[in-house]
Amino acid sequence: MADDREKECAVCGAPAIGTQVMGCCAAEVCAVHAHPSLLALAPGESRAEGDCYFWRYPAK
Repeated sequence: MADDREKECAVCGAPAIGTQVMGCCAAEVCAVHAHPSLLALAPGESRAEGDCYFWRYPAK
């Protein structure tokens, strides 16, 4: 699960805003590479959509 270390985007290495799980693949992503469903969440919120799961990290 999440810890206190800074998470990095799996695509570009920028600070990640959350984790998105698309079926069997999970990735920590920044705002540029996040799915719109992840971007729509407030910090600390999560949402399940079928086989997808989105978790926006809490504000620091």
